[in-house]
Amino acid sequence: MVDQARARRLAKRISAIVATAIEYEIKDPRLGFVTVTDAKVTGDLREATVYYTVMGETVDAEPDYTGAAAGLEKAKGVLRSKVGAGTGVKFTPTLAFVLDTVPDAARQMEDLLARARAADDAVARVAADATPAGEADPYKTPRDDD
Repeated sequence: MVDQARARRLAKRISAIVATAIEYEIKDPRLGFVTVTDAKVTGDLREATVYYTVMGETVDAEPDYTGAAAGLEKAKGVLRSKVGAGTGVKFTPTLAFVLDTVPDAARQMEDLLARARAADDAVARVAADATPAGEADPYKTPRDDD
């Protein structure tokens, strides 16, 4: 029987343990700009997927995705040991690290919304100065035969 609430609690605990270990215990410089964003655990609690993002050293610098992935792969065993010691479950889940695409998707969505707002503003500017194509009252009115 799958206990989804237990899987969610374990996933939350795993993400906290992994984030703390990356920040304070793993001394790999490639992991200096890695942020754990989420974790998911399968229903049988055997596999955990940890989602992460990578920031650049400066605002304009491109993040080192390959270096971060290599650093996480190298530290996978140590991180799994930390998870096993920190959770106390019978079977320590295997860890898989996946680059989180949500921030990029959100950034693209913001760009699309900005373009839509700009197009709406352009239409509103054109409509403000527009006049009707035909008569001011395009509807036919009945004639008065007096």
